[in-house]
Amino acid sequence: MPESAGYLRIADDVIADVRSGKLKPGDRLPSVAETRADYGVSYGTVQLAYVRLEALRVIRRLQGKGVFVTDPRTWMREP
Repeated sequence: MPESAGYLRIADDVIADVRSGKLKPGDRLPSVAETRADYGVSYGTVQLAYVRLEALRVIRRLQGKGVFVTDPRTWMREP
């Protein structure tokens, strides 16, 4: 998969992990460095995934604390 599509895979994996119960509301996501290593992508690709997940309200970033999963009931639904 080209790196340009990697952000979709990361975002889709986070959503799938929440739906399966692997991740729960309030859980902290791995660091950007860990995610980069896991997926073999650039910093920018991880940031694109986070922008997508934020737009769908799947995650919330807290400055200096990390990135956290939100309650699926608050998520925006894709058209």
